[in-house]
Amino acid sequence: MTTSLVEELVLRTAARHGVPGPVAQELLAGSRPCLHLVPFQGLTLAQREEARPAARTGGIPSLPDGVDWPGGRKPLVLTVDCAALPREALDIELPSDGSLLFFTEIEYEPESSVVLHVPAGVPTTERSATYELDGEPEQVRVYQPGLLYPVPGLTVSPDWRDAPATSAFLDGGADRDDVLDDFEDAVRRAAAGGASHGVAVQLGGFSSPWQSAPDEGDLVLLAQIHGQSIDLDVYTQTLIVGTHEDMAGRRYEALEFEQQV
Repeated sequence: MTTSLVEELVLRTAARHGVPGPVAQELLAGSRPCLHLVPFQGLTLAQREEARPAARTGGIPSLPDGVDWPGGRKPLVLTVDCAALPREALDIELPSDGSLLFFTEIEYEPESSVVLHVPAGVPTTERSATYELDGEPEQVRVYQPGLLYPVPGLTVSPDWRDAPATSAFLDGGADRDDVLDDFEDAVRRAAAGGASHGVAVQLGGFSSPWQSAPDEGDLVLLAQIHGQSIDLDVYTQTLIVGTHEDMAGRRYEALEFEQQV
């Protein structure tokens, strides 16, 4: 979605909710684009007609020769097909081809986690989930594979309401917080075209943490993974952050992982 279309969407939504134009502009100034990765059933009927998968949950990794299952045998939770992502939808730099593989624990706090880029055209083989440890057979946790589809969206800084016009608007009545809550929710729904993305995977944008936000200072969000998007019985949230420079330079070993419950 172009900048002008996003602005039109925000202003139109503001008018429907009785929010002044200057307040809408402050929300716009405090927003960042993102990509929601949602299952097929989360798409609207119109979106399903042109849907093309861009990621897969769970499954077994396919890795280049000489590359072992990384992350101390942590589960593969997400594989992103970089070439299938809408390139214009993010303000962080991701590879234009190949796959990003996310290895981490989602059922409890991980001791280590890994994001690995496998470039397009590199020969790979599927790795076995079984291995030996001290002579005994072990099994890596393998989650049920499921396809995810990219939906461009919009996220808003948690600090946007501190801006001058918005602060003045809030001072005008006790119900103004609720008005802005409804306005912000409506903007996010409209930006996603009506797709259901409450429990999904998010790439880029601002995080929606359950506790304190890890994307502060120079750190920006690479991915936010709800446990239920991988396994319906897992109620966690994994947030992966790093600097713009590390992401652009594909220095994924510098990323930071945080799990919230």
